[in-house]
Amino acid sequence: MQIMYTLIAGKVRELTLPPTDEEVLPGIPWGAFDELMTPAYWRGQAWQHTEAGAFCDFRLGRSLEEEVAACLLGGWGMPAELALAAYSRLRERGLLQAGTTCDELESALSEPFSFNGKLRKYRFIRQKSRYLSGCLQKLADFEPAESDIEFRDMLNELPGIGLKTASWIVRNLRPKSEVAVLDIHILRVGQQLGLFPEQWQPATHYHELEQRFIAFANAINVSTATLDGLMWDHMRRISGILRKSGSTSEQRSLFTDANISLH
Repeated sequence: MQIMYTLIAGKVRELTLPPTDEEVLPGIPWGAFDELMTPAYWRGQAWQHTEAGAFCDFRLGRSLEEEVAACLLGGWGMPAELALAAYSRLRERGLLQAGTTCDELESALSEPFSFNGKLRKYRFIRQKSRYLSGCLQKLADFEPAESDIEFRDMLNELPGIGLKTASWIVRNLRPKSEVAVLDIHILRVGQQLGLFPEQWQPATHYHELEQRFIAFANAINVSTATLDGLMWDHMRRISGILRKSGSTSEQRSLFTDANISLH
């Protein structure tokens, strides 16, 4: 057995984990908790964050309309900080409601955003404005299903909302739901663990990947939402560290990608 210790709120806590060579799922050993990216590592990290009260609230908006907007404005190729700034501007201007036109959204998103003394432009302005305007209109009489999967499938039918974004919205609004937000970071962790076949991609195997991710989360006794958020946050941070440290191209290829998505 392995015993992991941590200090939270001035108290020493301990977690008992299976031996490193015991399998958490067929073909996937637990590994050591102090070895980066092993199942034991993720269990230990999730345990510490759960005990400290982190990764339990993912909500970005105050309503379904705002949550849809926040997630739709992020995604592939969009830095998290820029996506959140765009969302905040639209919310502050009262544009996240049915009846808002594509032109109104496009005009607001066309204004540059200031970060650390530099002006940056939001990308995909016309496309995202068209999608968001259509979503806001359809959400006016939208009744979410009680089933998380059905809710996700309903959102998937909205303009510009794919399975990943729909899952993201459900996860944020219902943190105990068993849906997974499968972005590039989660894919790479899953492939390194041997959980995901390398040829599987979300565009063609989303449900199969999601089922494997949920099975893994259950096997290490971590909620799907917590594990999803934790992995994304860790991989995003590691990506930045590797880029700044001048790491080898092999290391960077595992952890980095130009398209860091808002999760």
